[in-house]
Amino acid sequence: MSSILLRSSSSAVGCSIIRRLQGTSAPSSAYRALNCYVHNIPNNRSNIRAFSSKETVTITYCDPDGTEHPVEAEIGKHLLDVAHDNNIELEGACGGELACSTCHLVFEEEVYDTLPPKSDEEEDMLDLAFELTETSRLGCQIRVVKEFDGIKVRIPDDGY
Repeated sequence: MSSILLRSSSSAVGCSIIRRLQGTSAPSSAYRALNCYVHNIPNNRSNIRAFSSKETVTITYCDPDGTEHPVEAEIGKHLLDVAHDNNIELEGACGGELACSTCHLVFEEEVYDTLPPKSDEEEDMLDLAFELTETSRLGCQIRVVKEFDGIKVRIPDDGY
């Protein structure tokens, strides 16, 4: 049986979380990941992955100015949702309904060649995108797969 206790603190840290595990056999990697989280220690991503029950891969979103944002992406999620979950500036004005082109992403050619084919609707929306390239796709139409681990996707400069 495990319990989580929350304790208020007037210190600069604010609140601290204390996790007390009683009679469990949680792996030591879970303890390390939780310790990093609780104490705001820069973590080793493999520790966090071990603590999470969902499988993830690392994807890097590249802003138009060249800033890179590596994030953990849950397998099966759309790239638009992954961006939003990680506060990446990728608009997605239609909410992923394939009614705009504001989640336009540019892929490296070797990754693009592995993507599922575009639908006619996606092709129509891409015609409206800024900085359209041969390897452009809409983030709301591409789901994360294991093979994406380590890829980079570029967010084109569409005026944001």
